[in-house]
Amino acid sequence: MFKLKPTLALVFSICLPCTASLFAQSPPATDIHLLEIKNLGERIELGAPHNITNRDGYDNQPSFWSDGQRVLYTSIRDGQADIYAYSLVDKSTKAITQTPESEYSPTPMPDSRSYSVVRVELDTMLVQRLWAFPIKGGEPQLILEKINPVGYHAWGDEYTLGLFVLGNPPTFQLVNTQTGDGKILAEGVGRSMHKIPGQHAISFTTKPNDKIWWINRLGLDSQQITRLTQTLPGSEDYAWLPDGSMLMGSGSKLYRWQAESPNEWQLLADFSADSLHDITRIAVSPDGQYLAVVSDR
Repeated sequence: MFKLKPTLALVFSICLPCTASLFAQSPPATDIHLLEIKNLGERIELGAPHNITNRDGYDNQPSFWSDGQRVLYTSIRDGQADIYAYSLVDKSTKAITQTPESEYSPTPMPDSRSYSVVRVELDTMLVQRLWAFPIKGGEPQLILEKINPVGYHAWGDEYTLGLFVLGNPPTFQLVNTQTGDGKILAEGVGRSMHKIPGQHAISFTTKPNDKIWWINRLGLDSQQITRLTQTLPGSEDYAWLPDGSMLMGSGSKLYRWQAESPNEWQLLADFSADSLHDITRIAVSPDGQYLAVVSDR
């Protein structure tokens, strides 16, 4: 059983944004907030949140580009989902895809030249596959022809992907991009999956029931799955810091998990007085200096 510090008994309330299977429904109104991470030795502090989207509509699914200077995210405008980029250098925002199709879940690829997206293809709304877009512009390329419908993904290395594949139940699949073949390793999984910093491993969530959800580690060499910790009740989105700790939100609060206390989520910050509430997705810059947080408007 996991513990929460400093408070052991809390009431959790969280709104889970739509998954890929619900893209066609009306998306929630969400914003992305940028926070500075202050590393103070064994502890960290978070700066004040800055709303980098601040409009009525769906701005969500943030990720940092490999240089840490841009936040890529999904923005739905006039019913169309495209990928946008916010620059931390000059505070500007621009669309980096403007296509007839809809693109979701922008994720930097290991080559640092392209980013991958889940693309809802025009020929049918039932085709939802993984594509690559050059960051400097150019024609996109289909990454995986055979696997559909893809919901979410994480790169383990240049040729290895972890996929959330929609179905009943949804499955976690490990895919070799050279062959295009996938192997089902778990069922009943959640949307949040990430490369674990400093390890040849991917983390992903499983949901054995409505009350207890787990964050798991998949070793890419051994393909062995081990449980790391339970999520906060009702929360499934998390992000890794470079030091191997994790952050997760619940309501207006952010918590931190550390491997030396694997059954505890420690309260890191409370943004009840700020504009952050119903925190969901989280992304950390590669250098660990910035945090992007999604909250409801």
